[in-house]
Amino acid sequence: MNIEAGKAINTDVEETMNEEPSRTPSSTPPPAPRREDIDREDRSTVGDYTVADPRMTARQVNVYYGDKHAIHDVSMDIGRNEVVSMIGPSGCGKSTFLRCLNRMNDTIDGCRVSGEITLDGQDIYAKGLDVVPLRAQVGMVFQKPNPFPKSIYDNIAYGPRIHGLVTTKAEEDEVVEASLQRAGLWDEVKDRLAQPGTGLSGGQQQRLCIARTISVNPEVILMDEPCSALDPIATAKIEELIDELREQFSIGIVTHSMQQAARVSQRTAYFHLGDLIEIGPTDDIFTNPRHPLTEDYITGRFG
Repeated sequence: MNIEAGKAINTDVEETMNEEPSRTPSSTPPPAPRREDIDREDRSTVGDYTVADPRMTARQVNVYYGDKHAIHDVSMDIGRNEVVSMIGPSGCGKSTFLRCLNRMNDTIDGCRVSGEITLDGQDIYAKGLDVVPLRAQVGMVFQKPNPFPKSIYDNIAYGPRIHGLVTTKAEEDEVVEASLQRAGLWDEVKDRLAQPGTGLSGGQQQRLCIARTISVNPEVILMDEPCSALDPIATAKIEELIDELREQFSIGIVTHSMQQAARVSQRTAYFHLGDLIEIGPTDDIFTNPRHPLTEDYITGRFG
């Protein structure tokens, strides 16, 4: 090989090495912003609000009470067999958003909801959709236990009856026992099923309401501060029950207790003045929040 040819080859090699490597488009999301890079006044959601296998999805949900804009462009998923906690100071919109998920806000005069919410891919706000079966599929447990003024037995059997899930007394008996068993209440009430549900203790009434909810085989259970009126022992029983129910249902829970959110949920969403500020795995939210507002709330600076 002559010297000139060798120089040419070396020059080609150097040019090849100095060339910028070709890049192909990637679906990998950009790296998450560091906490110090996020402006505390930036209200766009931090974290991935999607999940791989969603039971429910919400996209750009807005809620108005008359002229008041209560919820601003909230998007999030509730996955199968997971508990999602929604936390934030009073009046931040977490309960309002929860009620959108089974159209309970329809009962409030002047309330308007925009955006898209789906259950198993079906738009729950589609024109002509019957909300009665929807509220069976997406059950609600309220802050204050609200058993029907009926017997313990009829509190459970009523739902399956009106939805046509049972046709015989034997089927009713089976559903009542199974629902009370799953709610961890059967052993405490099996000998007094004919007595009024209102005669139970507060914690027992709440578990009765949970049993009533699951008696119609929902896909999602929504809980709006289900333990706020209960003592610590009753609260512990409800939390154990939530963990057991997660094996069969998807659960969304609003709570003012950050300790409860940390104990029962796999993902946590932080709301602030109608905005979904941050969402992510519960451990990350409580140990390494990325948005300054989330950190302020978690550390007790406000709320």
